[in-house]
Amino acid sequence: MTTTTTDDPTAKNRAEDRAERAERMARDGAQAMADHKAATKAVDDRTVRLRAMRLAKEQEEAEAAAQAPKPAPAKAKRKRVVKG
Repeated sequence: MTTTTTDDPTAKNRAEDRAERAERMARDGAQAMADHKAATKAVDDRTVRLRAMRLAKEQEEAEAAAQAPKPAPAKAKRKRVVKG
């Protein structure tokens, strides 16, 4: 009695197992990619928000510095000339 690979029930099981595994791997890969993209988007959004906050703070500091009275310049000391 000769069996072919199409009649072999273990071959069918192995083929089904491979197909299921490939499908599961594809699903897991798609989920991992979606998770990665979501994490990247969260980092990008946080970066944009923090940059806006930093620029607003810098602008406030620049405006405050522009409105502050400037200190009077210190008088220059005269150098003594020693004749000798």
